Amino acid sequence: MSRLTVDVHLQPADLEEALRSDVRRGLTSSPKFLPPKWLYDDRGSKIFEQITRQPEYYPTEAERRLLEKVADEIARSAHADTLVELGSGTSDKTRTLLDSLTRDGGLKLFIPFDVSEATLRAAGESIGAEYPEVAVHAVVGDFDHHLGEIPSGGRRLVAFLGSTIGNLGPTDRRIFLKALTAGFDADDRLLLGVDLVKDIARLEAAYNDDAGVTESFTKNLLTLLNRELGADFDPKAFDHQARWDADAEWIEIGLRSSCAQSVHIPAVGMTLDLQEGELIRTEVSSKFRREGLEAELKSAGLTTTDWWTDGDVALLMASLAD
Repeated sequence: MSRLTVDVHLQPADLEEALRSDVRRGLTSSPKFLPPKWLYDDRGSKIFEQITRQPEYYPTEAERRLLEKVADEIARSAHADTLVELGSGTSDKTRTLLDSLTRDGGLKLFIPFDVSEATLRAAGESIGAEYPEVAVHAVVGDFDHHLGEIPSGGRRLVAFLGSTIGNLGPTDRRIFLKALTAGFDADDRLLLGVDLVKDIARLEAAYNDDAGVTESFTKNLLTLLNRELGADFDPKAFDHQARWDADAEWIEIGLRSSCAQSVHIPAVGMTLDLQEGELIRTEVSSKFRREGLEAELKSAGLTTTDWWTDGDVALLMASLAD
């Protein structure tokens, strides 16, 4: 019978205060921004699942196909007895890794890490039922504060898939990788999934689907602010924008005010004055080149040991540098 343990380091009150803090900081900055983690409330997460099924949005399916192709190679190279999944959600793609890692009976522990206790418990129960020989130790926390709470020991494969690291800018990536590798041992491996620089039209189309699903996803952030902070955003007064920034090599995604307007946010005592055409950035999606990514990993004390790609996306494995 499976064993499920859940460590909770993030309470609802912590999320409420973090949201208020991010709104105060982001919406008083120039340019204005909000961290992308707030896009993924329950409704936002469901909309994102719809995005991954749109014909324009290639990254999810491309990574899934690549992972299925090379999972056995990953398992042989990592030789892990513990699988850690960062931003695990429902752990859907993880099953491909679990199948390969459990094939020789070597995997003993699965550690999913995410902000939602309910999602982690549901996924942990499901994984436990499917892989009864593997103990599940879920960790409820966020990347900013709780990476150090992930259990250490054994030979860990730490998987960070979906090009989620692309939501971080270069400075935040450096901070994240330093914090993550601070807990690494010599036998640990990082498995990173990234999206690669490619044709601009294809990149922009992935975030501007014809069905408007990505627009609904972005505007859902305003609905969250209205619900949680008593704000009076009118989603119809904003236009979804997603376009390539050639200098930063990322897709910048945000909400552009279609008129001059004032928005009240009572929970933080703020009135937000927006000019016509002013942008609130909600997300970036960085795209990578191998040489640049390996340089970033090197600065965090990691060296690339394996690289797999289909030309659109890539999976790489890295370990602590000697």
